[in-house]
Amino acid sequence: MRNVLCIMFLLLLLLLCFEPTFQQLSSRAERVALLNLRSSLGLRSKDWPIKADPCSVWRGIECQNGRVVGINVSGFRRTRLGSLHPQFVVDALANLTLLQSFNASNFLLPGVIPDWVGSTLKSLQVLDLRSCSILGSIPLSFGNLTNLTALYLSNNKLNGTIPTSIGQLVQLSVLDLSHNELTGSIPLSFSSLANLSFLDLSSNGLDGSIPPLIGSIRQLQSLNLSSNNITSSLPASLGDLSRLVDLDLSFNKFSGLLPTDLRSMSSLQRMVIGNNLLGGSLPEDLFPSLRQLQELTLNDNGFTGAVPDVLFLIPGLRLLDISGNNFTGMLPNSSLASNSTGGALNISRNMFYGSLMPVIGRFSAVDLSGNYFEGRIPNFVPRDASLESNCLQNVSSQRTLADCSSFYAEKGLSFDNFGKPNSVQPPLAEKSSKNNKRVILGSVIGGVGFIVLVLLVVLLFLYIGGKRASGNQRGVSVGPIPTGSSEPPSGLSINFASLGESFTDKQLLQASGGLSDENLIKLGHSGDLFRGVLDNGANVVIKKIDLRTVKKETYLVELDLFSKVSHTRLVPFLGHCLDNEHEKYLVYKHMPNGDLASSLVRKTNVDDENIQSLDWITRLKIALGAAEGLAYMHHECSPPLVHRDVQASSILLDDKFEVRLGSLSEVCAQDGDSHQNRISRLLRLPQSSEQGSSGSQTSICSYDVYCFGKVLLELVTGKVGISATPDTQLREFYDQTFPYISIHDKELVSKIIDPNLIVDEDFLEEVWAMAVVAKSCLNPKPSRRPQMRYILKALENPLKVVREESSGSARLRATSSRSWNAALFGSWRQSLSDLTIVPAAAMSRTVGGSFKQSGTSGSQGSGQNNSGEASRRRHSKEIFPEPPDEQGERAEYHYQ
Repeated sequence: MRNVLCIMFLLLLLLLCFEPTFQQLSSRAERVALLNLRSSLGLRSKDWPIKADPCSVWRGIECQNGRVVGINVSGFRRTRLGSLHPQFVVDALANLTLLQSFNASNFLLPGVIPDWVGSTLKSLQVLDLRSCSILGSIPLSFGNLTNLTALYLSNNKLNGTIPTSIGQLVQLSVLDLSHNELTGSIPLSFSSLANLSFLDLSSNGLDGSIPPLIGSIRQLQSLNLSSNNITSSLPASLGDLSRLVDLDLSFNKFSGLLPTDLRSMSSLQRMVIGNNLLGGSLPEDLFPSLRQLQELTLNDNGFTGAVPDVLFLIPGLRLLDISGNNFTGMLPNSSLASNSTGGALNISRNMFYGSLMPVIGRFSAVDLSGNYFEGRIPNFVPRDASLESNCLQNVSSQRTLADCSSFYAEKGLSFDNFGKPNSVQPPLAEKSSKNNKRVILGSVIGGVGFIVLVLLVVLLFLYIGGKRASGNQRGVSVGPIPTGSSEPPSGLSINFASLGESFTDKQLLQASGGLSDENLIKLGHSGDLFRGVLDNGANVVIKKIDLRTVKKETYLVELDLFSKVSHTRLVPFLGHCLDNEHEKYLVYKHMPNGDLASSLVRKTNVDDENIQSLDWITRLKIALGAAEGLAYMHHECSPPLVHRDVQASSILLDDKFEVRLGSLSEVCAQDGDSHQNRISRLLRLPQSSEQGSSGSQTSICSYDVYCFGKVLLELVTGKVGISATPDTQLREFYDQTFPYISIHDKELVSKIIDPNLIVDEDFLEEVWAMAVVAKSCLNPKPSRRPQMRYILKALENPLKVVREESSGSARLRATSSRSWNAALFGSWRQSLSDLTIVPAAAMSRTVGGSFKQSGTSGSQGSGQNNSGEASRRRHSKEIFPEPPDEQGERAEYHYQ
């Protein structure tokens, strides 16, 4: 017994030793300070409950020994009242004397950083104010924060010069002042920042030159000075940065030669010095020492001469972009194709010549356009390589014979004449005018007869093809047909073994309360939807299909789809009941948040006028999910599948607002013979497939893209019902909306944003990007709409849609005809006029509220008289081609 008591006592001691201790705030002054900060920032009681202890309950509060040492409000949402008047009011921080970290990134703080921050918060080690819409200049008092190790002030509206007092922060390891409006030169005092490992001053208005003492910052691993106006030559002291991994000096005004002293940067992995004024030849002894180099961008400078062979042969090089220079010579005759590492090569817009060499085979994305290469295209060249404007054989869009011959003659070389014989045929003997007339007349008659014959053959071909098209184009699966089910139509065999559970009608009637009106969700065009709960407690949706009013192919097509494809973005199919002759039942998993049409904007209560709308992050998440599902159907299924009913009501949302595509009864395989479709449209022959609301064919993927563009526009504007409204009723809406979507002006889009959507400055660019993508999807010509896989990439990278990308890899992707960015905007010239001058009648109103089926809606006043200052960012014309005539007439609407 005594042993048992001893063991119990020891266990009790162990429990006491390992029991977690919860800190409580011990300083009353700091509690008052936190409450004042809660009030001045307008934080919600959900995040900082007023009666709870801050150290143990409040989000983002870190305490040590009962004192506050860290505050993180990054991305917090304000109360409704706080969001109306956001200000940079953080005076209460002055009473938190032990504060080491303050993070307010992505939290709106419009205003000036108070000077007392630098003179009071002496214990501060990390200050993160990224994307807070801060104005004014950087306080000189920041030099007093001598314990600071990381200072983030990027993506704000800071102006003035960088204070020299920053050089006093000798403990600083990270300094990010990028994407502001700072001017002046880089302070010489930066040479004192011996512990600095990350320095980003990009996208400002800095000028002058790089301080020669910059090389004394021996710990520096990342240096980004791109998109400024820094002049002079590159300092040789950069070579002293032996630990530097990432160097970006692009989009400046550097001139002169590339210094050979850079070869000491043995750790360098990324060098981007494109879009400057550098020139001369490349030093041959520079690149053999840069063995760690993975990305090299020297595009759009004035480099000349031959390129050192070793440049193409650096083992780990994943990106080489030397486009837009005056390089010449032949490619090195060395093969690394067998050791291909992928990556990208862009040597376009130079003067390379000769045959294509196997060294190209080590790259998976290649742009060789705008050179003077000759000969045939070898097998090692990637099939999607850009080869325009060369002298190659059997390739379209090449230079003229005169241009190629002249270039090679100047170099004392002979041109291969595009592979054709060089002999010239003797001139034909002259015929009498009478014979000429006979020849012309005979040619005309023969040509007309040939055209008539071709038309007869085409008509016969289309007639036979139309007969064949009446059958379903899906692949055939084999499986038993349940008792009582209908025989599938010709060309359609369903594998019922892979279609989930087979329910009885008794089970489903019991689950749905006898399909009562109380459980009715909606009356669908392919069947009525009811809520239900199975015996195992699973919530389901039951579709009742009455074959006396609906074609039986409707449900058989859907069964065929679920028997052959499976994807997380399609609504989960649980089973079926096909016992009755006239009534069929399909069972799906219930989606707690309904569909986008009902979730985008809804009243909090039936009798309440308060409106609850989806926040921007959720809207972007929904757009991504829907694009992912459609991209799967268009690009991963064989043959490609067309949804044909893309609208807000077919985008279902689970408990986490993840998208599941529904309304799949209209899915069909894409028309396989696109040539036949073009001829049919040319001859205006009737089509065998179902016609859309505008009279155009819907069984092509570009129809889904067009409908998806309407969904994106609905997410941006909040106009409920756009995606379900026929285009004939949307003319006025498009006229009011499209002038506010411009790739050149971010502020215009704020005029059409959903008034129920609270968008911080950092999210405005993403909304802008989605609007631009939507407009690209709504191109009147189907052939010029982007493919869904490129739309998905654009929504995954919304800021790259509207921002100029400073990295060389991004510019390389933009120049490739196969890149998602180029595919998305390659047709912008032919899209609807991208007007930046907004009609006066439209300037005084915004687009908001819900869309009526009549096609007109009262617009709500914006309360703003100006459209905002035009974006100062420089946009790449390669990614965003300007419309040929922004003041020209609007393209005529022909929605297909």
